This record gives sequence, structure tokens and C-alpha cells, in this order.
Amino acid sequence: MDLQRLDTFAKEIIIEAGRRIRAAYSYDLEIETKSSAKDLVTNIDRETELFFIEQIKNFDPTHKIIGEEGMGENPKTLEGIVWIIDPIDGTMNFVKQHRHFMITIGIYRDGVGMLGYIYDVMADDLFYAITGEGAWYNETPLRKLRSLVLEEAVIGINAAWVTPNSKVHHEKLIDLIQVVRGTRSYGSAAMEIAFVVSGKLDAYISMRLAPWDIGGGLIIAQEVGALATNLTGQPCSLTESDGFIIANPSIHQHIIDHYLDLK
Repeated sequence: MDLQRLDTFAKEIIIEAGRRIRAAYSYDLEIETKSSAKDLVTNIDRETELFFIEQIKNFDPTHKIIGEEGMGENPKTLEGIVWIIDPIDGTMNFVKQHRHFMITIGIYRDGVGMLGYIYDVMADDLFYAITGEGAWYNETPLRKLRSLVLEEAVIGINAAWVTPNSKVHHEKLIDLIQVVRGTRSYGSAAMEIAFVVSGKLDAYISMRLAPWDIGGGLIIAQEVGALATNLTGQPCSLTESDGFIIANPSIHQHIIDHYLDLK
């Protein structure tokens, strides 16, 4: 696989998809719900995923696609070249705020991450990585993360997980919030992952994310030294949903051991 050629192609279609999404605000969105009133999908999510599928298949029809909206093959294994795509991560932000949503793509070969992208559509900012060659924020190289203590950390977490819920003993997360320097919640998993790999956040925790939420970010994380696992410290699944933590390596295991008490 020619990584440089594939990287150039991926960036071209990501930037073009972003242009199309920005243009979509000039006409009415068609908004639907999926699993709940909080789980939104629009015609633009679907149109963007179809755009990626068409472009990728024209580039190489042997490439497979896993997409959030289910319009690719959605293979059960990661054999061959597989693109894992979320056309709009943060659809509620897309609909309500017109910002703070991302395109995120991971390209894998036989289950090994090769190229990762997180694109802030409205800011025109691209976080990306080429395995073994480093990671970048636009054209600026991202540095390896520097160690810190938990008391200095700013973490990303949805407030819902600090209230009684079916996933985790929330009292431990309350303790975590009282220890760290601060918390943030941006409404887009890909955005929060991008902030961890670039040092704007020091950790991000979610009780349930899908492969398309994390596929691109995992590859970038490897290149800057961030640790990304499920909530028990095991490798992330790219075929099913699971809990997720990405963090500066100096605090990753400490958070798991002391604050993530699963039910």
C-alpha cells in the first residue's frame, strides 16, 4: 500500500466533504432520530457517507468501508484495507450549534491502523497521523505528550456519567472530578480525542463508543504516545461498541485503577 498516495487522496476527499457540509446550511436539513431523541441523523450525514463510499470505490473497489450510517459493506472482520468512517461526529452540535462536529476516518490494513484523520469542519482544522511517521495538526507536527499528575489534568467527560446510571458507579467519577483541575464536555467524541492527542485535554472518558467514533483517533493517539483502551485497560474493539478512555500515559492506568468502577 502506497501510504503517501492514500494519504493525499484521503485528505482531498475529507476537505471536499467538509466543503459540502458547510454548503448544506444554505438549505433545509432533514432531521430524524435513531435510537432515541438524543441520537440524531440528518440527510447530510447520509449524503456525506455516500460521497465517501463513491470516492473510495472509484479509487480502489477492493477497499471496504465501515460507516456509522451503515451504507458501506460493514464487514465483520478487518481483513484487507478497511476504512472506518463517521461522516459527522457530533450531529447534535451540527444541527443545533453549527460547529463542534468532526469528520473522522481511520484506514486499517488487516486490523492494523495505517492512517488516521479527525477534521473540524467549521474551523477547517485537520488532525492526522501516518503510522510510524508522526502526527500533525494541519501542517504543524504534534509533539509527544508530556507527563503530568492527575491534579493538573483537564479531562473530558459527559455529565450524564456522573449521575446514577447503568454503566458505572458514578460516585467514583465524582471523586475523580473533585481531584482533577477541570472538566469539559464538547458533544463530539472525535473532537475530545483530537484535544487529548494535541494536549488540550489530558483524558477523555466515555461509557460507550462505536468503532467509527474512535477509528481515526486511535491511530493518531499511537503517534503522540496517548493511551487508548476500553475501561478495563484492554485494547479497543473496532467491530463493536465498548467503553473508552484515552489519556496521557502518566495518568491513564491510575484513572482506570481508582475511578472506573464498572457495574
